[in-house]
Amino acid sequence: MKNFLDDDFLLESKTAQKLYHDYAKSMPIIDYHCHLPPDEIAADKQFANLTRIWLNGDHYKWRAMRANGVHEGYITGDKSDREKFEKWAETVPYTLRNPLYHWTHLELQRYFGIKEILSPATAGKIYDECAEKLQSPEYSVRSLLKKFKVEVVGTTDDPLDDLAHHQKIKKDDFGVKVLPSFRPDKAMNPDNIDVLNTYIDQLEKVGNTKIDNYEAYLSVLKNRHDYFAANGSKLSDHGLDHIYSVDYTENEIKSIFLKIRANKPISADENLKFRSALLYRFALWDHQKGWVQQYHLGALRNNNTRGLATLGPDTGWDSIGDFNHGKALSRFLDKLDTDNRLAKTIIYNSNPVNNDLFAAMTGNFNDGSVAGKIQFGSGWWFMDQKSGMIDQLNSLSNIGLLSQMVGMLTDSRSFMSFPRHEYFRRILCNLLGTDIENGELPNDLEWTGKIVQDICYNNAREYFGFYK
Repeated sequence: MKNFLDDDFLLESKTAQKLYHDYAKSMPIIDYHCHLPPDEIAADKQFANLTRIWLNGDHYKWRAMRANGVHEGYITGDKSDREKFEKWAETVPYTLRNPLYHWTHLELQRYFGIKEILSPATAGKIYDECAEKLQSPEYSVRSLLKKFKVEVVGTTDDPLDDLAHHQKIKKDDFGVKVLPSFRPDKAMNPDNIDVLNTYIDQLEKVGNTKIDNYEAYLSVLKNRHDYFAANGSKLSDHGLDHIYSVDYTENEIKSIFLKIRANKPISADENLKFRSALLYRFALWDHQKGWVQQYHLGALRNNNTRGLATLGPDTGWDSIGDFNHGKALSRFLDKLDTDNRLAKTIIYNSNPVNNDLFAAMTGNFNDGSVAGKIQFGSGWWFMDQKSGMIDQLNSLSNIGLLSQMVGMLTDSRSFMSFPRHEYFRRILCNLLGTDIENGELPNDLEWTGKIVQDICYNNAREYFGFYK
């Protein structure tokens, strides 16, 4: 029997162990997509306790606590930090076989050297020990990034952002690149006309331009895209239920925009045309700049009306969606590729039934110009766990080239999520090690080890061009 979270955790063979320890373990991290707050990196923030750095904002943990019968007051409410942590500690023993159980104890070990199991019996000691350590300079957020050998952090930023925090970080030059990513979801969402108009009003102020027609709207958004590029951005990101790719004319979009600015309702068909037009336009700008565009597809967001009204979005009310992706995704990518204006692209899937579809779709638009130009991204959100990662890696291996994958990302709001890269690397090494042990791959550790290092780090370094 193996010990829980020992050095060979998730590594089921000697070959897997060698691949991980000799090739994967020491590779630096390029965390090209996450939701870390740039202001906290700019300020080199230190957190007072585990609740502040670990529980606040983590809707994965919040969902588990709610499922375990914890009152909301101990989750997002006004209870003390210690009381909230104690409720999390009560919940952890009940998360067996949920990835949170692994992540919780990996993070306690890797950040604080704590190997005890978190439970009500150990909660007080762990809380106090971590609170004390968090006050030392080595636990500031910049120190934590360097501790985990993070070289690049790609944040997720709205076009309205002035990027002042990124500018300060760059000026300080503390050894980690922190680069913005252009996330214009709000700019292309007409579901609520009042909300969109408020957004456009804010964009007017940022752009110092009156936006009363579609051309002006595009001009200001393009200026923001240019501004992001001037501040180091090399990526865009879109969180969509599915790709929008219906036919439209420019005159139709101009008319729809005038309706929006006049606070007039638009039809469902007009909604889709507006989204399709802007999504296509953003993709053209990405190609012009040589950016990488990312599409996070398939989440069904804000399911709980009462929870959303009380706490707002991104508080734990989202789930896997069952959208039809194939035709729209094909149309969108093909429209760009036909004119040779398809940028390097990563598509992320949140529903395991679509893994093979996504893996197959990427192969349609690889043109030999760039290795792995169109990527099937790593397991995302509800797929960001052991079986989800294995399923994604298997689909990519079976239908595409695993060897050209740009690896893992945290997609997290927490500075304590970097062991997810280790988790992924162990799973990757175990898959390849098992194949070697079974005689399904040759026992060539030097070559396989190189592939492992490419997936963990080298491919991303080359693909994104962060160092050029």
